[in-house]
Amino acid sequence: MTVEMREGYEGTGPGAITPDGCAVGVYERLPAGDEPDIVAAAIPPGAHILELGSGAGRITRPLLERGFTVTAVDESAEMLARIRGARTVCSPIEHLDMSGETFDVVLLASFLVHAGDEEVRRGLLRTCARHVANGGCVLIQREGEDYHTNVPRERVDASGFTVRIASVQPAGDGVDSVHVEYEFPDGRWTHTFLSRPLTTEQFESALAEAGLKVDAYLTPDRIWVRAVPTA
Repeated sequence: MTVEMREGYEGTGPGAITPDGCAVGVYERLPAGDEPDIVAAAIPPGAHILELGSGAGRITRPLLERGFTVTAVDESAEMLARIRGARTVCSPIEHLDMSGETFDVVLLASFLVHAGDEEVRRGLLRTCARHVANGGCVLIQREGEDYHTNVPRERVDASGFTVRIASVQPAGDGVDSVHVEYEFPDGRWTHTFLSRPLTTEQFESALAEAGLKVDAYLTPDRIWVRAVPTA
């Protein structure tokens, strides 16, 4: 099946590729890292989480194992087909409307808040604000300060694959084109996508526009943030 790519986004390699260039074969292999521990430490035990951009369940699975209830949202049916044990909803995040249903926690990981299109970013954050319950919170993963400048760089994972940020090139209007390479023993994939760097001030301003505010920066590098509604 041919998938129409968004402008500025591209993916190569074996298997299905989503409209934003993500390879399903990569995302079903990537380890969760420390993300589930960071999330679990920041929210109440047993919370119901709305995971926006779940992909193939990289973070979903360990959250379920920790006793959380997860509703996983992704625009790719191929990604969602890999998830077991969670309710799944196939929808673009910025257009999601769960008909008044709200959640203890809304999770927006994978640096999605850095969407190159500012209207898409506004839609993402409005979705977060619309679906968080009274007294609930929104957890957001930001890019690190050197994400766009410490290039090229690579990391060799203990499980045997290499991820490489090969290049970051200006694409105009404050947006960068980022090219990532994944090398596994049995396959190679690439992903090119648009990302908009945000200073702390710009990030907090974007939150405010959506009716959210920072409750706490959860990690010393300020990559993980807990936000709450302003009203």
